[in-house]
Amino acid sequence: MLTTEVENFPGFSSGIMGPDLMSEMRKQTEKFGVEIKIENVTKVDLKGKIKRVWVGEEEYSAKAVVVSTGAKPRMLKVGEEKLLGKGVSTCAVCDAAFFKEKTTFVVGGGDAAMEDALALTKFAKTVTIIHRKDKFRASKIMQKKVLENKKIKVLWESEVVGVKGESKLEMIKTRGVKTKKEEELLAEGLFLAIGHLPATDLFKDQLELDKKGYLVTKMIRKTNDMREEFVNGLPTETSAKGVFGAGDVVDMRYRQAITAAGMGCQAALDAVKFLGGEISGW
Repeated sequence: MLTTEVENFPGFSSGIMGPDLMSEMRKQTEKFGVEIKIENVTKVDLKGKIKRVWVGEEEYSAKAVVVSTGAKPRMLKVGEEKLLGKGVSTCAVCDAAFFKEKTTFVVGGGDAAMEDALALTKFAKTVTIIHRKDKFRASKIMQKKVLENKKIKVLWESEVVGVKGESKLEMIKTRGVKTKKEEELLAEGLFLAIGHLPATDLFKDQLELDKKGYLVTKMIRKTNDMREEFVNGLPTETSAKGVFGAGDVVDMRYRQAITAAGMGCQAALDAVKFLGGEISGW
């Protein structure tokens, strides 16, 4: 929903806008009688045979649940949250065109930060990467593209410790990791590319999570016979019987729309099998 043109999802040779792709998916499910409720789940009880989910005071119950809450961008937590959409962004590929001839900064050192910086060079007046260490962790080919691009500058061993601006971003404050020297820099765009956090706060006391907070499924767990477990078991099932996980809430590696959609299909088939339905191929 936060992406502009999507060019890597099958079936759209000319690309499709992110919100349009979501709208088409919704229409397709509604055609088959699926009921969709746009609500925020506030509490869950997934431990019993009957799973319970609350939206405020309203309670829903089911024998099976698929968790696909996704992941959210990691924030710096230095006040930038209030300026999201007002100069602060978590997706340069989505928003770069809005920063034509502006002074921009990218925070991060991985492939995502490299991609953001390269995307901004097509529009922004200046692009500066701010990284806490003295070298990037991005792949060599991405580093090469960035370091050879004359439009991109790098502030090594630095971090953003503050932002200024009311209706829009006006300035950022940086600090040297080793020197502790602070500096205020004029800024019209700040792009955060420091990773994602799985949206699993709701399930901390209900389902097994790994050390990074991602849902653990049977597919993730090591077993004595992975092939047997995959063929005859329910690979997307979590630590709670009848609860399945799919998408970025499970996947810390690929994080693509197509892989999330594929995993959603797997979870749906596993849920049907759990409920005793017939599935072709089982």
